[in-house]
Amino acid sequence: MYNKYLELFGIEVSDLQRLINIALEEGGDYADLYFEHSISNELALRDGEVNAAGSHIDYGVGIRVLSGDQTGYAYSEITTMPQMEKAARTAARIATSASGSYIPPQNITLLQGNNRYPIIKGWEQTTVTDKIPYLNRLNTLVFDADSRVVKVMARISDSITKILFYNSLGETYADLRPMVSVTCNCVMQDGGKIESGGTSRSFRSGFEMIDDRLIDTIAEEVISKTAFLFGAKQPKGGEMQVVMGSGSSGILLHEAVGHAFEADFNRKGTSIFSDMMGKQVCHNSINIIDDGTIKGNRGAVNYDDEGIPGQKTYLVKDGILNSYLHDRISASYYNTAPTGNGRRESFRYMPLPRMRATYMESGNLPEEELIASVKNGIYADNFSNGQVQIGAGDFTFFVKSGYLIENGKLTQPIKDINIIGNGPQALKDIIAVADNNTIDNSTWTCGKEQYCPVSCGMPSVLVNKLTVGGSN
Repeated sequence: MYNKYLELFGIEVSDLQRLINIALEEGGDYADLYFEHSISNELALRDGEVNAAGSHIDYGVGIRVLSGDQTGYAYSEITTMPQMEKAARTAARIATSASGSYIPPQNITLLQGNNRYPIIKGWEQTTVTDKIPYLNRLNTLVFDADSRVVKVMARISDSITKILFYNSLGETYADLRPMVSVTCNCVMQDGGKIESGGTSRSFRSGFEMIDDRLIDTIAEEVISKTAFLFGAKQPKGGEMQVVMGSGSSGILLHEAVGHAFEADFNRKGTSIFSDMMGKQVCHNSINIIDDGTIKGNRGAVNYDDEGIPGQKTYLVKDGILNSYLHDRISASYYNTAPTGNGRRESFRYMPLPRMRATYMESGNLPEEELIASVKNGIYADNFSNGQVQIGAGDFTFFVKSGYLIENGKLTQPIKDINIIGNGPQALKDIIAVADNNTIDNSTWTCGKEQYCPVSCGMPSVLVNKLTVGGSN
């Protein structure tokens, strides 16, 4: 595969080394090259028929130079040597330094490891006609399931990305990264009342991921989530105990604490956890992980975007802050090893510390015990998005649906509420963890100056105190 990728980008190994030499000619400490060729496809159904399709090809190289605390970055959408040499010189000048001269490595190390996203049927061998029957099946199933359905919108998106990486340490790798997402939204009407809901699945996989069982599951979920809303009401707001259901409540970890564990925020002193390494940040039964090794997961990486193997990182171990999420820059600053979290949206962007699959390990209690211990509170089980202020750690999450908890039992269905709190405090306020950790395989995408696919998960947890924004 490696030699095929050299051919794809029209280069030889000697060209890679020449570009590194140019990138470091101003005296930089380190440089890397990130070649990318990506083909993305989309097929959409609306108004009862598959009526929209599109394809997009992206191609180019990003060149990064590190010199002390300075970073130089430039990219080219053309991989001829003159254009790439120009980009290399631009990156070198941005990161100008008076450091010593660069000595090329004696040997090239081809990085090879576990393939966490094997492909059985590739997207390059899959046609539009292969996908259409699944969208039609999804449309039929949703309409047939409930007479209140008035509109169905469904989409299959797939991509295949070929990466070639080379750095000034002589390390190189080639990676073939697939991605597929199936999404469905429906609108239901009951008299004068209209509700809408949606669900999705996304994996690093080939066409083999899409089958009748997956389509059936998506149809059942979208109907269940939407129909639920007709009997739901906004609860009264206030400060109360909250049981966060397993799965999508992992957005709490991602937004409220995950970003605050990214090492660039801590290195700059903007994270509330900047001086908390090795200290107790929550109950000693809690373990929080960011994982790039889950096979087929949306956030999985064989190697990150700066040549570090994907790995499983304990951010919190037995309640103690154990690690930040590091790229090469922050790892050098903290004198530790990178954690494989250097990620980028495309060759047009330099890598930053980013999450992969962030989740909490299971506890040892049944979810029913968490619910039974709450006299007055809410159970939240369908989260859609959130926002956080990294410095203060304050967050807001939108909860699409859940239940009131009254005297230890789930009662009135609820919808459309905000949960407001502070990430570090909410972490401290988790007083019980259930035994049902679930990774939510929806189309989660993290925005941090640029976009990256991620996933999240969580067992059900009982948070002792959060502010619920509801009706007056």
